[in-house]
Amino acid sequence: MKIDAQKALIAYSGVLTAVLVGLMVSGAVQGVGPARFTEIDVQRINVREPDGTLRMVISNQAAFPEIPYRGREVPHPGRDTAGMLFMNEEGTEVGGLVFGGRNADGVKTSGGSLTFDGYEQDQTVQIMGFQQGARRVSGVFVNDRPEESIDYDVLTRLAGLTPEEQQAAMLAANMDGQPRAFLGRQGSGASELVLRDGAGRARLVLSVAVDGGARITFRDENGQATRVVTPEG
Repeated sequence: MKIDAQKALIAYSGVLTAVLVGLMVSGAVQGVGPARFTEIDVQRINVREPDGTLRMVISNQAAFPEIPYRGREVPHPGRDTAGMLFMNEEGTEVGGLVFGGRNADGVKTSGGSLTFDGYEQDQTVQIMGFQQGARRVSGVFVNDRPEESIDYDVLTRLAGLTPEEQQAAMLAANMDGQPRAFLGRQGSGASELVLRDGAGRARLVLSVAVDGGARITFRDENGQATRVVTPEG
């Protein structure tokens, strides 16, 4: 039987078109509901709004973002971790959860940090646990930050500067602040509540040492104890 090449080509095209349409319809139907997985391996997950605004990132260390700012990224002066980042409705970082640890040359380090940032500012609340060798610090930190937004464009010019120049540039970019309160375990092993004034100076310290010794210490603006209260008076 003689085969008409043109008719065969038309028939082949029709079959291929039907298959493609079927696959597209099938994919569209499958995409209506949520996909379910027993296990998934990824390096990074981006959670976005329907308009594409980035709202959350879950990432390993290699793919971790810099500083999301209004839909773009600016360099971070020192970010080397894995975890999660949270962004506001404008696509700017507002906090995150990071963690890490290793045993290098016999020195064990471990740490985790959950932070909440001010608007276009650094962290105002931090829940942190940190270990470096025998030193351990863990607790809740509260910080004051400038009312002005961080000048993120300054951060793009940090490369090539000395550490002193970088510090000065970050201060000029409103990346400063003062600690106001701490509740947790100090490196000495004591559990403490430390309340500070607007300049970051400790003015009231409630402390319980490892051996159980308890005291309340009032301090002046120079850090000198003006009154100490103990169970014995």
